[in-house]
Amino acid sequence: MIPVDPGTVTTIRAIDEGSEELFGGLWPFIKRTLMLFLPLWVLLLCWAAGLPNIVSALFSGLSLSVIVAIERYKLRQIARKDN
Repeated sequence: MIPVDPGTVTTIRAIDEGSEELFGGLWPFIKRTLMLFLPLWVLLLCWAAGLPNIVSALFSGLSLSVIVAIERYKLRQIARKDN
């Protein structure tokens, strides 16, 4: 049998649990779609507000870090629940 690090198993289990949310109805799917297109929407809103393109792109890029932070928080919650 191949030895597996327990932390890796927990991480894989945490990543796989996202598909179980899709059985909960339409809202989890819509929520993930909204998060996927958030940087594009931020860019378009800033552009429509008349901000320079470089500022719009900067805010759009910063919204990506918000998505990463939220996903890390969710993974930590799932890992704590497993332990």
